[in-house]
Amino acid sequence: MLDTIQDLRSILFGPNSQQLLMDSVSHLQPYDLAQILLALEYNEQQQLVEILPLDLATEVLEYLEPEVQYRLLHHASPERAMALLRTLPSDTAVDLFLAIHPRQAELLMGWLPDEYRERINTLMTFPEDTAGSLATVDYIAAREGWTIEKTLAHIRKVGRKAEVISYIYVVNARGQLIDVVSLKEMILASPQTLLSEIVSNSPIVVRADSDQEEAARLLSQYDFLAIPVVDASNRLVGIISVDDLVDVIQAEATEDIQKLGGSEPLIESYLKTPVLTLFQKRVWWLLVLFFAEAITGNIMRHYQDALTEVIALSFFIPLLIDAGGNTGSQTVTTLVRALALGEIDIEDTWQAVKKEMATGLLLGAVIGSAAFVRAEFMGVATNLGSVVGISAFFIIAWASTVAAILPMVLHRLKVDPAVVSGPLITTLVDGVGILVYFNVAKLLLGI
Repeated sequence: MLDTIQDLRSILFGPNSQQLLMDSVSHLQPYDLAQILLALEYNEQQQLVEILPLDLATEVLEYLEPEVQYRLLHHASPERAMALLRTLPSDTAVDLFLAIHPRQAELLMGWLPDEYRERINTLMTFPEDTAGSLATVDYIAAREGWTIEKTLAHIRKVGRKAEVISYIYVVNARGQLIDVVSLKEMILASPQTLLSEIVSNSPIVVRADSDQEEAARLLSQYDFLAIPVVDASNRLVGIISVDDLVDVIQAEATEDIQKLGGSEPLIESYLKTPVLTLFQKRVWWLLVLFFAEAITGNIMRHYQDALTEVIALSFFIPLLIDAGGNTGSQTVTTLVRALALGEIDIEDTWQAVKKEMATGLLLGAVIGSAAFVRAEFMGVATNLGSVVGISAFFIIAWASTVAAILPMVLHRLKVDPAVVSGPLITTLVDGVGILVYFNVAKLLLGI
């Protein structure tokens, strides 16, 4: 068992290092080994990569940043570096080539076989955050005219390199996807059965130029382990496995949460993000919200006579605008998430708005009643309690409605609805809420 980094250091450069190392790290996962590697000195990292078994060393590289991957490959022995690069999953290799300098990428790509290099180059042409940019070419394809027996022999030959062997991608002579056949279907079929006899010609696919969120939605909806990626001509470009899309789902959810909080999304992890970057991500939204909130101040100044005449009106302003803002934040968060998960779409706009309007009316009735009771307990006049209760009702209903409409409108305009952040909704509701409150007060109190 490996107890400390110091134990590992004593093994790396000693006799029988490879055997002792494997005895020590056999209980560790590749991710754990990657974290240990990062804690080592540079020469120790190189030695670890050199003596680990090839498959395990490749898995460890997958968990490292592209800059670290390149440094380890560049300074490894030529034979070892070439073997590692050729074993590296194609989607990881694409990320590496795109992250490093083009001349460095050109050097490494020279180590790849011609046909494989061409496929890597194709994957590199897809824009970031598209399905094509996530695809890997490490899949098992078979011709529709092959028998089950021939296909299984092919799987035994190339399956070690494939990222997923549960699915076989059946293509025609032009490389167009015919269907996806599961390994279970093949095992249960007769050895002499042709693949063309068991395909249904209705595969679930994602276009290479589609947003990566679409791929994540389809994979989640159909509970697949992987989904094929095709081009405009239905030629098979690659596949995206579930483990890759888990990262996408996490990243997209994080981005939406940060936007809903009123901040630009972070590119790197929080601890790796400099203070100046955090400042730049937040300051512009804060300034926009600051000046928007100033409108609320102007509205209150316009009604200063009413405040002077009935001082008690000011007691309930924070309660009312906070209630409206909280209601709007709840609504917009629910709808943005539903849009992200594909539970609703543009066609459902009116249905979603009606649902939130009805919910807002119910919430308004409850919160309005609670506001009236609160005013009564404070000992203010009954008519002022009525002003507070009625205002709360209309503010809650308004907040629910506007928070439902804005995300759907932005979604229709192809704008990320997450930009309708909680703070932005709160700011919009504040101004209208103050207008509603003072106008109800003028009407009922005669001021």
